[in-house]
Formats: sequence, C-alpha cells, structure tokens
Amino acid sequence: MPDGPARRVRPTAQQLAAAQHETIPDVLATDLRVLFCGINPGLWSAAIGKHFARPGNRFWPALHASGFTPRLLGPYEQEELPRYGLGLTNVVSRASARADELAPEEFREGGRILAAKVAEYRPRWVAILGIGAYRTAFDRKQARVGPQPEPLSGSRVWVLPNPSGLNALWTTPRLADAFRELRDCACG
Repeated sequence: MPDGPARRVRPTAQQLAAAQHETIPDVLATDLRVLFCGINPGLWSAAIGKHFARPGNRFWPALHASGFTPRLLGPYEQEELPRYGLGLTNVVSRASARADELAPEEFREGGRILAAKVAEYRPRWVAILGIGAYRTAFDRKQARVGPQPEPLSGSRVWVLPNPSGLNALWTTPRLADAFRELRDCACG
C-alpha cells in the first residue's frame, strides 16, 4: 500500500511530548547492502514509531532520487527496505526534539551498540547520516562527508549529511547527489 495521506498520522502536542526518550524498532536483516544510521529518532518519528517520519525530512526523497529505490517510499513503508538490501537504525536510540540534546557519552555508547549490530548483521556499508554524530560516536574529529578509511566491525563506512529539514546547507538535490555517490559504490 502506498505511503499516501490516508496512511499519515499527525501526532498531537501531547503525543510528541510523551515520545521524549522513546525508541523505535530498527529495520534490519542480514547481509544488507547499506544500513542507514540516523543520529537519533525525532519526536515525530518516535510518536508514530517510524524512521525519518517528520514532514520536511528529506531522507525518503533523497533515497529515491539517488536510485536506491525504484519509487518514492515513505516511513509507513520502511519495512520494504530490506527487499532492496537496505536497513535503518540510529546511533542513539532515544528520541529527542533535537540532536543537540544528546550528550557526547550517549553518542559514544551508541557507537558501541551500533558496532555490535553491524558485527551481527554484516551490512556491506554503514551510512551514518550526520557528520557530527559520526565524529563524536567514533572519535573521528577530522572526518568529512563521504567514504571513511576505517571500517566498523568489518563493514565499510560512508558518512552522509543529516537529511533533516533543519540542515539547510544540504538541499534535496545535493542530498540526492551525496546518496547517489554511495549508491554507485555500494551497488555498482
């Protein structure tokens, strides 16, 4: 079923407040081509239990425009991603209104947990969606967007820009180009 307006839920202010510190399930399978790893769930995502769910988040449009999926999917179709060799998780599992509410130790602990997931599920690539999250979680202060020289639990690592609508530096076309570079490497 398409991810159309009839399937969308708009959380109330009370539901958003209650989502603080909640978690959402990962979308995982073994031997994925790419495991996309967000910073942490936003309140909107946590309130409805779906990744990259807030309107204005450019993850789903960039994923499609880059060629990772044959059509535009949305958060209510996230369970379809493994059939394309893709998965979803987060560096920090707890939801917050903004990523700057997270402490550096949460990122480092999240990095350890992510390394364990990667060791278990063995994706070919781990795409971390946020340079600051990657730098803090893995103590890579000089890291830049793009492929990283150090693997994570045997998987190659690629850092992508955060697709949040708050990241105004990266327009949807620029994000799609960055995603496409990864796709060309991971799927080419």
